[in-house]
Amino acid sequence: MNWLRVISLASLFLLLIPVAVLLYYGLGPLRSPAGYSVGVLRSIELSLVSSAAAAVVDVVLFTPLAYYLARGRDRLAETLVDVPVSVPHPIVGVALVILDSPRTPTGMFLNSLGINFYNTVLGLVVALVIMSAPIYVKAMQPYFESKDPAPEDFAMGMGASRLRTMFSVVLPSSVPGIESASFIAMSRALSEFGSISIIAYYVLQYPFYGVSPASVTIFALFSGAVPGGLDAAVTASAVMILISLPIALAAHFVGRR
Repeated sequence: MNWLRVISLASLFLLLIPVAVLLYYGLGPLRSPAGYSVGVLRSIELSLVSSAAAAVVDVVLFTPLAYYLARGRDRLAETLVDVPVSVPHPIVGVALVILDSPRTPTGMFLNSLGINFYNTVLGLVVALVIMSAPIYVKAMQPYFESKDPAPEDFAMGMGASRLRTMFSVVLPSSVPGIESASFIAMSRALSEFGSISIIAYYVLQYPFYGVSPASVTIFALFSGAVPGGLDAAVTASAVMILISLPIALAAHFVGRR
């Protein structure tokens, strides 16, 4: 008997038990109409839109960082990338509140430009970018490291800079890796709660005025802050799993492609 396979599958089963339990009870014995009400579906829509936007920002802003870490071997930068996900996540939300507060110089400057993070889509996306970008970078870095550097060396030998080499040689052949990493980052953004519960508990902007992100809505249902209770929270959790699971699977299949 392959005991390594047995132990590995058993540990995988342990990881999947909570998900299976939520799906069973949320779609079965504890199913509640309040768990898939218009309000809950709107909150899931907000989370999907903001998480997708965060993933796009991750690709645009942090792909160069991932490539730099893959080729530059900067250990200090590699360590610093992990800082946002290494601290308690509410700290990031508090930091954004202070950053944008009119009581601070940065907040006064941002407010003079009409930039507001608190209870806005912008603040929600910024928080999700901070929490998902390290995951994106850590997914892209080994992808870049696995690529044959010979074409890059040839391009730089012909006089191209490292930056130009990245855009003209590396990125055109890295689309599958970028797609896979962006799906992973989006999945991470969908699961965020700590930071966004502080900076964007509600979004007070059209077209999501008064809508909370999905994780915040589920917590509000569970805690009784909004009508619904445990049954509604379990049902909403099951619905969220059904919606987010294809995104995680897409990351896997795109990466294999």
